[in-house]
Formats: sequence, structure tokens, C-alpha cells
Amino acid sequence: MPALQKSHFSPENGTESGSFDPDRPIIVTGAAGFIGYHLARSYLDAGRTVVGIDNLTPYYDVALKQARLKELSGFEHFVQIDGDCARFDDIAGAVKRFAPDLVAHMAAQPGVRYSIDHPQDYLSANLAGFLNVLEACRHGGVRHLVYASSSSVYGNTTQLPTSEHVPADHPVSLYGATKRANELMAHTYSHLYRLPTTGLRFFTVYGPWGRPDMAPMIFTRKILAGEPIEVFNHGALQRDFTYVDDIVEGVVRISQQIPEPNPDWDPAAPDPASSNAPWRLYNIGNNSPIPLLEFISALETALGIDAVKIMKPMQPGDVYATAANIDDLAAAVGFRPNTPLKVGLDNFVAWYRGYYGNQPAPAEAAK
Repeated sequence: MPALQKSHFSPENGTESGSFDPDRPIIVTGAAGFIGYHLARSYLDAGRTVVGIDNLTPYYDVALKQARLKELSGFEHFVQIDGDCARFDDIAGAVKRFAPDLVAHMAAQPGVRYSIDHPQDYLSANLAGFLNVLEACRHGGVRHLVYASSSSVYGNTTQLPTSEHVPADHPVSLYGATKRANELMAHTYSHLYRLPTTGLRFFTVYGPWGRPDMAPMIFTRKILAGEPIEVFNHGALQRDFTYVDDIVEGVVRISQQIPEPNPDWDPAAPDPASSNAPWRLYNIGNNSPIPLLEFISALETALGIDAVKIMKPMQPGDVYATAANIDDLAAAVGFRPNTPLKVGLDNFVAWYRGYYGNQPAPAEAAK
């Protein structure tokens, strides 16, 4: 597997709003998940103690999640907890025991299309689970809660690239609705209890150790197996594909920026991305949307195999295009995701072949 991008996290990188105690652990929920694994590893590479919480839900191949945890367990300062954020005692007990300054909440029930047929799964994991995280952080004296949101909150907006300063009140999937609900729940806790919270809207993340239910893994598995791939909306889709190392770099940098109330916030003309509470929202995306057929072509090149394509109509709950305005991210932490698609896909394919060999991933791993 290619080496991870080195994190900029260090005790010297504290901000004017207060640096974190380097001796206190960081809690990462969803540490066996795609982004949670990479984030935990970034902190571990930087010498931090990480408490990783995960319940190994079988939404996709549990063996892949266990393999990620095995990688993390090779670090001396990694503590694994088998826990479920939907059970309050699991998350509250971890916060009380380890007293972290920072909680990075990456756990969730993912999947736009899965949410159409399995809505109850999202109620438990994404709403009840997030409420438990908020309560645990509130009572545990956590100085900053950073949590994963999603570009899905924007729905089918035509304001591209999309800024955090435009309303996000019309998601078109239940998954997107739960992520928007998380942002509003976080605002309530920031307002009532002055708990500093930052929501990060991720845009179409891909890379090594990726999720089997996402396009890069689905396409790669089928191309290697000689099976046709389904191309929805006849290929007329665009996505702001963002390499996972860039996502992690953005999370790590933002995590050091403890939000403060916006002194210019005006309730008569409220800014959707900030507040008179210690609450912020940021996009993290590549700021370079790519047509789906161009993405498939780049993947074919990386694999050295042409795909057989079946053109399909638009799927319910899907969106036509995503594109992140990342001006706020750049202004706040001086970072813009910039990994070229070719580099990201080459790294992904190298990992895939290293993990699965030249055989396709198990079909049952992709929902």
C-alpha cells in the first residue's frame, strides 16, 4: 500500500483558540470504517494516542473492517473499543475513561441508496448515535467535537460549486437528511451548552481501503471479473472525487481550530455556515468535479482493462452533480485538496491488487 500522506498535526500546531494537550487521547468513532481508519492512522503516525470505537456492523464485508483494525493495532498507542454509538453507555463510558480533548465522530450508517430501503438503520446509527455522542461530549468536558457530514445535504442544487453559505434544506435521500439533522443537532448543543462543534461535508471520498459499496470498488470488482458495470443517468453525472488523504488532512487541520462564535453573525440574515454559538461547517472536496465517464476511463487506464458498460437511467435519491467550494477551508487552515485523479486511482488500484490480488473482491461485499 502507498504510504499515507504525513499529517501536519503536532503539539506546536495549536491555534489562538487554544492548543490541545498532546498527552490526552483522541477518540475516533468508526475507526474500522474507511475514513475513520485513515484518520486514526494519521493521528497514530503523528505519535498521538487514539481510542478507536467501532461496532463492526455487517453493512459491508466485516473482514475488510477487521483488516483495517489489524493495521491500527500495530501501533503501540492504539486502543480498540468494541462499542456502538447507538448505546449511550458505550460512548459516554469511553469519554469518561479517556478524557479526550478531541472527539472525531466518523461513525455512521452510510449509503444513499441503502437508505431508501433500510430507513430504520439510519434512525439508530445516525440520529440516536449522534445524540449520544453530543451528550457524552457535553458531560465529558470535550473541547472540540469534529464530525463527518456529507455533500448529500445539498441535494440537487444547481449552485455549483456549492458553498457552505447557501442553505442546505432540500436533501433528496434519507442519508442526506440524517446528515443535515446532525448539523442542526450539533448547533443546538453549541448554542445551549457552548460545546464547540465542527461539521465537515465530505465530497465523494475514494482511495485505498475504500468501501465496497462505492463506485471505485464496485467498478473495479466487476471490471476484474469481466462483468459489465452499470452507468447511471447514461453517464451524465459529475462528482467531486476527493482522495482520502486530502480528506484526512482537512479533518486534522480543522480539528485544531476550536470554533468560536461569529461576532458578525446577524439573526436577521443568518449565515448557514456559522453562528453566534461555537459552531462551524466546512466543505472538504477536490474542487474539481469530474464527469463519471471520465472517471471510468481513468480507472480503466489504471487497471489496464476496458470496462463493459450498461447505461442505466437515474437512480432515486441520487444527485446530478457535486462540486465543493472550499474557500472557507483554505482561509481557515491554508489547505486545498489537490491530489490528481490519476495519482489517487493509481494508489487505489495498487492497494486493491495488494489486498485482493488480481482477483475481484467478494461479490457479497458490495451492496
